[in-house]
Amino acid sequence: MPTPDEVVDSPTGWVAEHIKRYVESDGLDGHKYHGYDSLLLTTRGRKSGKLRRTALIYGRDGDNFVLVGSNGGADHHPAWYLNLLEDPEVYVQVGTDKFTAKARNATDEERPRLWDLMVSVFPTYAGYKEKTSRTIPVVVLQPER
Repeated sequence: MPTPDEVVDSPTGWVAEHIKRYVESDGLDGHKYHGYDSLLLTTRGRKSGKLRRTALIYGRDGDNFVLVGSNGGADHHPAWYLNLLEDPEVYVQVGTDKFTAKARNATDEERPRLWDLMVSVFPTYAGYKEKTSRTIPVVVLQPER
């Protein structure tokens, strides 16, 4: 796992505050965000090469973690998603648990089921889908333990 001084946190104010609380408590505070389970995802910046960390709501599919690249329904993908397309090796913190994982897009076969799973976890995703013409990515994180 990278050390905290090697990582650049999200520049978005509320996300940065959430990450700070999560990291400073070693995951004891921050795992729940407004009642939703959240994890910290660290990717390698595709342009800068720096480690970039953000906080995301997640779902579980067996041993895997599922993320949605909604970007609030914007017409462009979030930076974290573009980063993992370039380098799918990511660092993850879920509560106090820290591990590396391999990120991949959900297959065409599993995507509908995983999308429904994530809408059940965070119903706002359904509205985000209506706001954009792009296909919102569904990402599977496979822990490497």
